[in-house]
Amino acid sequence: MTRRWTPLVWLLPLGLVLLVAAVLGAQWLRTLPDVQAFLAQYPGETARPEGAPVGFPWWLQWQHALNAFFLLLIVRTGWQIGSGRRPPAFWTRRNDGLIRTRNPPRRLSIHVWFHLVLDALWVVNGILYWVLLFATGQWLRLVPLSWDVVPHAVSVLIQYLSLDWPVHDGWVHYNALQLLMYGFTVFVAAPVAFLTGLRLSSVWRPEWRFPPEKPTRWLHVAAMVYFVGFTFLHVSLILATGALRNLNHMYAGRDDESWAGLVVFVVSLVVMIVGWVVARPAVLERLAALGGTIRK
Repeated sequence: MTRRWTPLVWLLPLGLVLLVAAVLGAQWLRTLPDVQAFLAQYPGETARPEGAPVGFPWWLQWQHALNAFFLLLIVRTGWQIGSGRRPPAFWTRRNDGLIRTRNPPRRLSIHVWFHLVLDALWVVNGILYWVLLFATGQWLRLVPLSWDVVPHAVSVLIQYLSLDWPVHDGWVHYNALQLLMYGFTVFVAAPVAFLTGLRLSSVWRPEWRFPPEKPTRWLHVAAMVYFVGFTFLHVSLILATGALRNLNHMYAGRDDESWAGLVVFVVSLVVMIVGWVVARPAVLERLAALGGTIRK
């Protein structure tokens, strides 16, 4: 482990200690009469917007699975880039194809090349996701429309941390904390990851010095840490608050407790594992050689 990534290693034990303290603190808070009155006044769910769709269409299920697949490999390649180790190969784009530039192409490590390819696929999937969100009204399930979402979200956070799960129906309407977190992930965290990554990519010319590279790189890494943390909490809560029903919502498009969603989820995990194993240097070098020159 290089010094560059050493601070991130300490996030896991530190996060565990803070989580235990937060759980104990939330359980103590729930014994206070004022907090009990607050939870009763704000149970955790805002009014459902008029015209908001119910359930999850097939395209949302597929995009969710694709997004998880891309993010897994994006985080992996991002970690490889930041490890400081010498990459197994380098790639240089040929300057005689459809894409021709006045300046000679920059040499990239095979990890950076794969990271950029994955980023491009993730961005295309994200743009399509945004278009379909607004075209079908699904955005109403992700964007809070009233300020009472804040106290409701605080209430949900206390309930989650105290291990007394809030009662809600995600098939119809997310609770307030989910609404804020999902909306933030889709409309803030994802664009930040894309824009900072664009600044750090080879597309950005050296003479374009704004925004500064160092704080941009820090923000890009912070976005990666956020996605890892969000994914861990998201999956943990899905499994802890009714795994079969929750998995059916997103992977089978049905609101019941059958095993269909779990089966599709397991298949998606197998695909992710296969993608992880296949994406080894020898395979990546062959793919990269289709559009450039490989040097060891």
